[in-house]
Amino acid sequence: MRLEKIRYEDLNARAKEMYNFQKAAARLADYGFTCLWLTNDWQGADFIAVHIDGVTDIKVQLKGRLSFAQKYRGKDIHICFLNGNDAFLYPHDEILDKVEHLISDRTWQAKGTWSTPAPTRQFRELLQPYRF
Repeated sequence: MRLEKIRYEDLNARAKEMYNFQKAAARLADYGFTCLWLTNDWQGADFIAVHIDGVTDIKVQLKGRLSFAQKYRGKDIHICFLNGNDAFLYPHDEILDKVEHLISDRTWQAKGTWSTPAPTRQFRELLQPYRF
């Protein structure tokens, strides 16, 4: 068998989600986490990351970019996204509380969602402690 690398851009939406999950799970493994994909979102989570300490588990919503959504509020959700060579895993509510005044645009007001494919320097600095 000959392995050939794929082009991310050629993948459909579901394949991109699985690709991103595998990349994030591989990185989280370096920090002692085993990741379990959920076939249906559970309490807003796409996957659960369980730490080897036997105590820590994280409900994770996987995104393709920096994102916030009203529907995740109060669910103890972490958002994970890849951005170039960086990966981020941040507590949704904690970060949203710090930036909501910056994202109060029409989409946020009308739909309760906000995202950006290219985080500004201000957002990157805020997310730096959550980079892994």
